Amino acid sequence: MARSPSDEDFTQFVHAAWPGLYRTAYLLVGDAALAEDLVQTALAKTYAAWSSVRDVQAAPGFARTTMVNTAASWFRRRSWRNELPTSVLPEGRVESDHALRPTVLDALAQLPPRQRAVVVLRYYDDHSVAETARALSVTEGTVKSQTAKALDTLRRLLGDAIVPMTSGVAGD
Repeated sequence: MARSPSDEDFTQFVHAAWPGLYRTAYLLVGDAALAEDLVQTALAKTYAAWSSVRDVQAAPGFARTTMVNTAASWFRRRSWRNELPTSVLPEGRVESDHALRPTVLDALAQLPPRQRAVVVLRYYDDHSVAETARALSVTEGTVKSQTAKALDTLRRLLGDAIVPMTSGVAGD
């Protein structure tokens, strides 16, 4: 019989998972402070359910799903659309110095929330269609159609040179 994860296990999990969760959150919401809030909210919800997490190995998926669902609920709030993104990223985090990064982030911000979540989970977090569907609580077909629509929009916004044409992307 496996033991329940302890508070010490949770602390270790948070230290290990924070960078990946933060990256995903930032790509979902496009703002450093909101990304931190999103990760903290998801981790608080994960801790509240910690006694029911049967295996520490399942914790990252549980936290990521919680984070994506929390972001989706934030997106549904009417005030979400009234917030204006800034063109200047706050200092503090050291990011890679890619000239196209701001352009790509701006394009991601223009996607509807579900399409943005699908792109982030599939291409930044390298999840399969099935994993993405589970994380978003949608069907695999929805993931595929949202991926195709998102990539079409990104190609229109960024051009084919930035978003590669891959055969069967929606069918992966």
